Amino acid sequence: MTLLNELLGTKYPIIQGGMANIATGRFAAACACAGALGLIGTGGIHSAEELRTEIRTARKLIEEAATPDYEPVFGVNLMLMNPCTEAFVQVCIEEKVPVVTTGAGNPGQYMAAFKEAGIKVIPVVGAPILAKLMERLGAYAVIAEGCESGGHVGEMTTMTLVPQCVDTVSIPVIAAGGIADHRQFEAAMALGACGVQIGTVLLSAEECPIHENYKAALLKAQGSDAIVTGRIGGTPVRVLKNQMTVAYIKQEKAGADKMELEKFTLGSLRRAVFEGDVKTGSLMAGQVCGQLHTIRPLAEILEDICQG
Repeated sequence: MTLLNELLGTKYPIIQGGMANIATGRFAAACACAGALGLIGTGGIHSAEELRTEIRTARKLIEEAATPDYEPVFGVNLMLMNPCTEAFVQVCIEEKVPVVTTGAGNPGQYMAAFKEAGIKVIPVVGAPILAKLMERLGAYAVIAEGCESGGHVGEMTTMTLVPQCVDTVSIPVIAAGGIADHRQFEAAMALGACGVQIGTVLLSAEECPIHENYKAALLKAQGSDAIVTGRIGGTPVRVLKNQMTVAYIKQEKAGADKMELEKFTLGSLRRAVFEGDVKTGSLMAGQVCGQLHTIRPLAEILEDICQG
């Protein structure tokens, strides 16, 4: 089996998750320089020019860090529910971004343009049937993300999702969800994945731009503190339990509609990331939060995951 690093030209078979408001051009470049595929997340970006600026920031930092032996690789994660997606697609093509990952929607309408531009498209999927659809649409690979992950989640676990996707498609499958150390990396590879995507563990990196309060909350958390809100309403999101989530779930169980529930979550991720609001902010994190005990450099985290 060809490993992800061989397919993408990275040092390690690892993709950095495109976390909204966190995966900036600077952070993507840091992850790329440490050996992963660094991703710029568009979940918190509101204009084409803002994305272009982040791409150029990442490229500049990578060019400065590149050596004759290694040229770091970065890409863009498109959250397809973003109203600016069409403009973002054009920016990715114009800026010659080598890899695009997608989530929260079907990238089918953009596939032809991406392929013509030579861009590798790697959608995130939460079910084998979606992996098959993405293969038919021309995806280069798929990221099979289990419900252990932070943020928006599906129903299947990584342990069940990855092998079923591997058995369903002929394109490479990348495992995501519940991966924070070498044991979990090896387990994902044993399931047939060619590499992994990680997110929560990178929140504990020295280079990660989240507020110190957010990092402190992660280090204190147990795995069982990463709970899911929005299950009843069909918008499940895994976050750390806090004052906001308790109120949200209480109102959700009482039958509150989506407009009422949105009052709890509107701007909550930005409050957590930038202001360090650990009470009413949305502290997105996966179940591996219980394995995070220290703040470490990105390079150490990636090496530990791959080599133990």
